[in-house]
Amino acid sequence: MKKINDETTEDIILNPYKELKTLKIGRVTINNNLLLAPMAGVTDLPFRVLCREHGAGLLGMEMISAKAVLYGNKNTESLLELDPEERPVSLQLFGSDPVIISEIARRIEERPFDILDINMGCPVPKVVNNGEGSALMKQPLLVGKIIEKTVQAISKPVTVKIRKGYSDADTNAVEIAHIAEQSGAAAITVHGRTREQFYAGLADWDIIAAVKDAVKIPVIGNGDVTDGPSAAAMLHKTRCDGIMIGRAARGNPWIFEQVAAYLEEGQEIAKPPLQEVREVILKHAAWLLQYKGEYTGIREMRKHVAWYTAGYPHSAGLRRKVNEIETFAQLEDIIARF
Repeated sequence: MKKINDETTEDIILNPYKELKTLKIGRVTINNNLLLAPMAGVTDLPFRVLCREHGAGLLGMEMISAKAVLYGNKNTESLLELDPEERPVSLQLFGSDPVIISEIARRIEERPFDILDINMGCPVPKVVNNGEGSALMKQPLLVGKIIEKTVQAISKPVTVKIRKGYSDADTNAVEIAHIAEQSGAAAITVHGRTREQFYAGLADWDIIAAVKDAVKIPVIGNGDVTDGPSAAAMLHKTRCDGIMIGRAARGNPWIFEQVAAYLEEGQEIAKPPLQEVREVILKHAAWLLQYKGEYTGIREMRKHVAWYTAGYPHSAGLRRKVNEIETFAQLEDIIARF
């Protein structure tokens, strides 16, 4: 039987937590406590709108470099684009200089995002090697300065996303959460893995529970939520205020309505029929091409098709064919025959 952080699927199904609720972060009220995690190269505008349609409460934009905004990087402007239909939306900045982050937050505050999130959890080497992302977990004093200066610079709620710690020898999420709260953060998201783990192994939900016990601001749990039962298990075990879903949403925007149905009714919704998957793939592709143009859009769509079709019969062959397409018409033809 499938294990979910020391509890069986059957245990959770027999006793669902039933805890879909509104979530208040600062002055922003979110209709439900299911959040789409910010993911570079994934949570662009078209994908976010799809997740909104399928029930996500708060949408996380792709993380944005504060320095890139400061120096007018041309590729960054598209990452800042929003559709009014998406809101509420959280915009995530990363960096390590309190002056730069707070100044960029002030410059972009008038854009139509609702919450500003500061990334202190990204494990990617090119980010960490610059002292950014999860590298900040090793510098608690700097964490406090970044949050405090940013909170003072803008009126919108400022939140923080962290990890369990930098390594197993330094699991300081509770300390960082205390600092974040004292510095004015409106909420904190905890990914239950260390930077050294990246995304391997089980997420430690006990550390999420420890952070929840330590602070009064909302705590969002992140890590290993892949369906309704695992969402209920996380809520039950950690008592967190919300759930952030990341990799399990890739190619699966339905996960939000599936989790919502389970938390509300204890109902498990089956995987969507293949025809619906086909329709959503083409809808996603059409939006992506409209947003980024056919050359870029169709190439970015290749990875999404791989995620959408994973686990279906003959999907490996389809992925090989999709990696060669260059037009929307070619994609339509392949998907029609899938």
